Amino acid sequence: MSRMLSNLKLALCLVVSCAALSFPLLAQEATGIPPHGKLVSLFNGRDLSGFDIVLKSKGVNIDPDKVFTVENGIIHVSGDGFGGIVTRKEYENYYLRAEFKWGEKTYRSKIGLARDSGILFNITAPLKDAVDDWPRSFEFQVQEGGTGDIWLIRGATLKVNGTPVTSDDLPHGHLYVRSVRFGAGPWKDLTGYRDPVGEVENPRGDWNLLELVVNHDHAKYFVNGRLVNEATDLNATRGKILFQTEGAEVFYRNLKIAPLK
Repeated sequence: MSRMLSNLKLALCLVVSCAALSFPLLAQEATGIPPHGKLVSLFNGRDLSGFDIVLKSKGVNIDPDKVFTVENGIIHVSGDGFGGIVTRKEYENYYLRAEFKWGEKTYRSKIGLARDSGILFNITAPLKDAVDDWPRSFEFQVQEGGTGDIWLIRGATLKVNGTPVTSDDLPHGHLYVRSVRFGAGPWKDLTGYRDPVGEVENPRGDWNLLELVVNHDHAKYFVNGRLVNEATDLNATRGKILFQTEGAEVFYRNLKIAPLK
């Protein structure tokens, strides 16, 4: 009987261990995420309620080519255009989670180049500004070989490791300024490119988890559970959130947000 019980316990332990191993990384929360409230969905899995669609060639909420569609609980971004879906609400002091994976297609000026998307946050400019150009904001870059970079757009400023990084809002200034992720290797603007030194993305076709913490004027970027960038002294601490279409097919799911405690 004791041997039978021992065997049964061993079998149960193996089942529990296998079950634990079967939980994907995407279900876990990165070390270093501050205490927060309950995560709530930005995306209901059925339609784009709660978002406005902004496309540079079309305007606001005009998407005849269906750049953004919902398929089986996933947002399919065709990539055929530049713009994004923008939350109708503004957020501050929050923890954001989103999962993404690349599709196959690239379009026009992006053909042959690294697949590109991103999450713009702390947007306070009117939507019409996003039709003309990217609005003032900070970007959590999503790009082959560069996911986790910070882009500063049209007047956004911050500090990385105490060093100021600034962008201009002048016609001939530095409108877009990048601060590369920690541990990054060389980058090439080529379709399918992977960082030979510090790649943080899963192989193409697999889902990746992005986590963003905006704590007053302090931001942290996590990719697949790894802290890849951190900045302080952001000159905008609240605003809307935009998920980009930028010439490459991409899929997003499980968009969730929680207030920090």
